[in-house]
Amino acid sequence: MLLAPLDLAVLAIYVIALMSIAWWVSREKAGHEKDTNDYFLAGSSLPWWAIGASLVASNISAEQIIGMSGSGYAIGLAIASYEWMAAITLIIVGAWLLPIFLKRKIYTMPQFLQQRYDSRVRLTMALFWLSVYVFVNLTAVLWLGALAINTLTGLDLTASLVVLATLSLAYSLYGGLKAVALTDIIQVVLLVAGGLFLSYASLDLLGNGNGMFAGLDRLTSELPEKFNMILTPENEHYMSLPGISVLLGGLWVINLSYWGFNQYIIQRALAAKDLKEARKGIAFAAFLKLLMPVLVVLPGIAAVLLLPPLDRPDQAYPQLMGLMPVGLKGLIFAALVAAILSSLASMTNSISTIFTMDLYAHARPNKSQHHYVKVGRITSVSALVIALVTAQPLLGDSEQAFQFIQEFTGFFTPGIVVLFLLGMFWKKATANGALIAAVGSAVLSLAAKMWLPEVPFMDRVGYVFLSCLALAVVVSLLESKGKDHANAISLDDIDFSTDGSYRLSAVIVIVILICLYSAWW
Repeated sequence: MLLAPLDLAVLAIYVIALMSIAWWVSREKAGHEKDTNDYFLAGSSLPWWAIGASLVASNISAEQIIGMSGSGYAIGLAIASYEWMAAITLIIVGAWLLPIFLKRKIYTMPQFLQQRYDSRVRLTMALFWLSVYVFVNLTAVLWLGALAINTLTGLDLTASLVVLATLSLAYSLYGGLKAVALTDIIQVVLLVAGGLFLSYASLDLLGNGNGMFAGLDRLTSELPEKFNMILTPENEHYMSLPGISVLLGGLWVINLSYWGFNQYIIQRALAAKDLKEARKGIAFAAFLKLLMPVLVVLPGIAAVLLLPPLDRPDQAYPQLMGLMPVGLKGLIFAALVAAILSSLASMTNSISTIFTMDLYAHARPNKSQHHYVKVGRITSVSALVIALVTAQPLLGDSEQAFQFIQEFTGFFTPGIVVLFLLGMFWKKATANGALIAAVGSAVLSLAAKMWLPEVPFMDRVGYVFLSCLALAVVVSLLESKGKDHANAISLDDIDFSTDGSYRLSAVIVIVILICLYSAWW
């Protein structure tokens, strides 16, 4: 076991604090019973700091922390593009997409598709997202999180799975999204504190006790190749990060799908008390995303010099933890557990929201609010039980599993972005055009993978996006015959204007990104 009794005590304090705060914020006033808005959208009352913290906490989990640190070890700082480009994507989501969603007063992404297209599109995408969230995302977080705990503590894999599932339910099942989002600020504080300590300690070790800047200077001078942000075709990792495509290509499609149209991410912003508060939360999340590579990628690069050659890059983060002092090691481990629990709770809440509001409520309308909340809780438990049973059979090899997840979701990402963007900003888009984009995305992605294996994954996503866009436009024009769709969205009454603080945040994010890429081009 890598953890000492003091480390375990730090972890225990974190778990007790998390449970206590979650139950405290979940309390209801006397005589008030939770309705669907309370449970699934936190009563539309989330403050900006909870929205921003929850966006990042939901996004970062074991596979991101350990996997991205491993990519830092193998590839270098170039992997940070996923985080840094996400920051500007969030600004775009807050400025142009969120006003439409909040104006429509929706609970879920499938609900928006019903309003804009028809019930076929809603049902198709609801079933798709439920399948992906349960059998891909939820199982991945559980399995890879359990592997991390097993590596660091020696706890049996099955026991690790059960502990993670139980803890996530214990603090989120009763309170719903409110309990998840308001406790995510603890998760983010731990995540940032643990990551900063690990980065500082790693660089200080490299600098032989002369501070982090001495360690950073050694790192950049001895491993200059690890600080190239844009990889050339000659680089062995070009297929993973194909040069300029990380700035101008398929990464935009991936990020827009994830941050703009992904239920368990965007649900936090939908729960804001108003658009201004939601945008402040999104700006906060954007700045946190700029910080993330410092917390997880930089230690991975440092591990190249601090550790002996590793069998697998993903061993970098756990091995670095082993070098940390007692107590600090417990803090970093608590941050890792915090990230896992937050992602699990967010996913189960979103699964229950989609199932209850998009499937069950349509099949059995006119039930009481208490009934739908009860169904949501049963769905959360059921989803975790299914993930527990299927995690090991589906994702037995963590390294291959993460690559499979990226590849699998990438099959559908282009079509999802097409049907949402056209539905929001083009009045002639039809339901059949949307369905063609969704189905065509999977078919074209599979064909490209089989017949064009030399094309990098990120470029393939971009090409399939353009193809699906063309298909959807052609089908819609043939159907509409020049007329607007009956359910077309009017943008006339939607206020896209932003206040001074949001515009300033956008400028700061852009300037920081320009500086970062200019410094390490």
